Amino acid sequence: MLTRAFTTLLCCTVAGSFAVSGIRQETSSVREDGYRGIWFTLGQYSGEYGDKYSGGLGTYTANHVPIAIYARQVHKTFFVYGGTRKDRRHLLIMASYYDHRTGLVPRPTVVCDKHGVTDPHDNGAMALDDDGYIWVFVSGRGRSRPGFKYRSREPYSTEAFEMVTTEELTYPQPWFIPGRGFFHLFTKYTRGRELYWETSRDGRTWTEDRKLAGIEGHYQVSGVRGHTIVTAFMRHPGGSVDRRTDLYVARTDDFGETWTAMDGRPLELPLTEPDSPAQIRPYSQEGRLVYINDVNFDRRGNPIVLYIVSRGHEPGPSNGPRIWTIAHWTGRTWEFHDVTTSTHNYDMGSLYVEGAVWRIIGPTETGPQEHGTGGEIAAWVSRDEGQTWRKVADLTTRSPYNHSYVRRPVNAHPSFYALWADGHAFQESPSRLYFTNRACDTVWMLPPQMSGDFARPVRAYRRGRPVTEP
Repeated sequence: MLTRAFTTLLCCTVAGSFAVSGIRQETSSVREDGYRGIWFTLGQYSGEYGDKYSGGLGTYTANHVPIAIYARQVHKTFFVYGGTRKDRRHLLIMASYYDHRTGLVPRPTVVCDKHGVTDPHDNGAMALDDDGYIWVFVSGRGRSRPGFKYRSREPYSTEAFEMVTTEELTYPQPWFIPGRGFFHLFTKYTRGRELYWETSRDGRTWTEDRKLAGIEGHYQVSGVRGHTIVTAFMRHPGGSVDRRTDLYVARTDDFGETWTAMDGRPLELPLTEPDSPAQIRPYSQEGRLVYINDVNFDRRGNPIVLYIVSRGHEPGPSNGPRIWTIAHWTGRTWEFHDVTTSTHNYDMGSLYVEGAVWRIIGPTETGPQEHGTGGEIAAWVSRDEGQTWRKVADLTTRSPYNHSYVRRPVNAHPSFYALWADGHAFQESPSRLYFTNRACDTVWMLPPQMSGDFARPVRAYRRGRPVTEP
């Protein structure tokens, strides 16, 4: 008899529910001999500027949150990403860590082999519980592919994982609240992409799914500060993701028992009407689209949303500029500030708050594949709570491929401060994984090929310039 620890279910949809179409035995302790990100193309071409998005998407999407966590107990940053086998487009959900004591990384572990899937919409997200166990929530895709929840067999270890559940979940956002348990925000394709949440004390027994919002469809990005959980989302008029617009923010301070707008007005759930107390800006009235990147909190605990505003979903200069924007709740009102501009709707970056210093790390600069997903990475700083911004560093220049989806670890350590991948934005290519430090003066590449069980990441850029190391 196969146990959950050694099975992957290959599922299909029958009458709206998952049915097992085959069982494949697979140990969850298989390791790959290097760090290789998945390359992907959406396949939606609309003109001379290529696909709506494509490239190296190992750290995709912004709606998989978080994908990296620093654990001070063992001085390691754990992370999960969408990997692949050498010279193949074959999605593997990989887990690994960076050891801050030794400066080494181990061979990455295959948490879940997504047999026959090449789509990084199935990437994973990560949580770390009170006992140090690492949880990986693997996204499904609507009702055509199931999602999975895995737990490490040992605390603070990525050597082996056991499957805990199989269920419908997309865009997982698992947050572990010390003393309370798991609060999991996710998407189900019920009437479009609708937002749900569930909770659990131990990760094995879960409440029923509860719907947060169903206003024709949504994408969300969430964040946690203490016991406060905040989610920011847009809506899809007519169910079309290409018309994503308006901006909403909702919060709960009591583990989902009640939800409010930031001004304290109660929300009647599920949200079903566009005109809601949670709406903070009606971008539909301005003819603008919204692409949410990150949610963080100021030093007083007020939420900040980082997102890109665009004129249309098709790539190319006609829908530019793409405006990087901050929405900041001051405690009394929402303030909106522009940061910079870039060339693509999916130029995703992350927001860091270090006391009075706010920092954005992302692909704001034009890359080698102009008007493609991503670009060159830069760091921007604000010292007046987002009102004005100054570029302080170019992290990459003269790159062969665009860099994209810069992700912020939870409790980010200064020596492993952001994680992302590269890839050719217009044609299939290798994809490498990178990280940088808080100083933003060095970028390391995780080793694409390893001969031993551990390896040292290679310096790829120093003060923005490419570096060649033996």
